[in-house]
Amino acid sequence: MTHIIHMDQTGEPSVLYATDIDLPAPQDNEIQIKQSLIGVNFVDVYFRKGLYPMPALPGCIGVEAVGTVCAIGKDVRDFNIGERVAYAGFPVGSYSAQRNVAANRVIKLPDDISDQQIAGSLLRGLTAYFLLVHLCKVQAGQSILVHAAAGGLGQIMVHWAKRLGATTIGTLSTPEKAELAKQQGLDHAIFYKEQDFETAIAALTNGRGVDYAFDGIGGETLSKTIRTTKPFGTTVNIGQIGGDMPLLDVSALTNRFLTRASVLAFINDLQGYHHAASAWFDVLRQSSFPLAQAYDFENASQAHTDLETGATSGAVYLQVNP
Repeated sequence: MTHIIHMDQTGEPSVLYATDIDLPAPQDNEIQIKQSLIGVNFVDVYFRKGLYPMPALPGCIGVEAVGTVCAIGKDVRDFNIGERVAYAGFPVGSYSAQRNVAANRVIKLPDDISDQQIAGSLLRGLTAYFLLVHLCKVQAGQSILVHAAAGGLGQIMVHWAKRLGATTIGTLSTPEKAELAKQQGLDHAIFYKEQDFETAIAALTNGRGVDYAFDGIGGETLSKTIRTTKPFGTTVNIGQIGGDMPLLDVSALTNRFLTRASVLAFINDLQGYHHAASAWFDVLRQSSFPLAQAYDFENASQAHTDLETGATSGAVYLQVNP
């Protein structure tokens, strides 16, 4: 038996509850992981709400975790019992005390990076690599806009973009959150509750706009975000926590580009997945990010509530009691 966070139907955070299930031995190509720290991401919220379809209900959400190898399938050669490992990606189901995972998705953790550094940051680090390095190829002298710049992904995006030599602009709710983002290299903070971010960016860029805008908000915010980019600039939509995606007039994209990018699709390519993880480890070795906010495993519903309402800053994870 293993302890999991389950849901019988989609809905509010209250649909999440703890229960026990039988866990079979790992299949020939699988590793069984005793999970200690489980990342909580906005994609989990989308699955919980039904914005993204669950493979089946009742079911278990979650796409990343850290733990140790506790059993090995007979065809697996490169792992040993007790090794520290992590993973991210499909299929969903990481909100579990133990889990069987395909060996080719499991990443050995280097000794100089702690479980707490990786927990809740792996998918976000992969996302930052995918967006900044692989997709947009951000270069020195360019400018970027990041919404929710003090969030778990936002801080990593700001830090990595600054390492690449970009000018970084972020939207935030409070001066306290702005300070967190500035510690990671944010050049310009826009307080979206007090300022119109489209007008503010026009002022900051002398009317030119930014090279790249990264929007995880969706809803009507996306239309405004597109207008913040310069001619032939790119808006990358990576989420819709602010509501359903708007119907867009094609004329809004005149001389501008829009893409809806999925890191989970990107890391289905195993070569890209492992390369991105290695790049994220290198950034972690040379950087200092706030440790993730921890919640007890059985308190997943509160973690979701806080994530959705903006009560968290930085990464978030569930901690499984030994």
